[in-house]
Amino acid sequence: MSKTLEIRWHGRGGQGAKTASLLLADVTFNTGKYIQGFPEYGPERMGAPITAYNRISDKPIRVHSNIYEPDYVVVVDETLLESVDVTKGLKKEGAIVINSSRTKEELMPLLKGYEGGVYTIDARKVSMAALGKYFPNSPMLAAIVKICNIMPVEDFLAQMEASFKHKFASKPEVIEGNMKALTMALEEVK
Repeated sequence: MSKTLEIRWHGRGGQGAKTASLLLADVTFNTGKYIQGFPEYGPERMGAPITAYNRISDKPIRVHSNIYEPDYVVVVDETLLESVDVTKGLKKEGAIVINSSRTKEELMPLLKGYEGGVYTIDARKVSMAALGKYFPNSPMLAAIVKICNIMPVEDFLAQMEASFKHKFASKPEVIEGNMKALTMALEEVK
């Protein structure tokens, strides 16, 4: 990676977009990259739109601002497509990843003429199958790692398992469920 890769996350408070952004920063840092992972809040309440960001580079990152022209955008809650311009500044050489059971063709009218790559994953389906509850952040994290090709999938899964073992040492069922969600998401993203 010769340039800085920039990712913008759109979600709602409580859906885990911030957590996914920070997890991506953690696992990417462990592979020797320079990283930034940070949120931006509006009204701080459950369900309010939030934005989070990642910068990833092989070289030190000297920029410390929000990301206005991302390479990739992750939309954790598809209802935001109707109220937030998620494609604003998005490079057409990049892509957008949307949590939706709808097809790319069904979503295109909501993307304000965006001409780049469009990927979908039904994070609800993956999350319910793997965890028994709706936590979209793990499936969305796996989807963006696969699409951006940030690191080899095997390295990503190994880093995530180590992170989960550290964070959930007393809850092995959480580790197993989240690893299953990541693995399923890598296969489900379209």
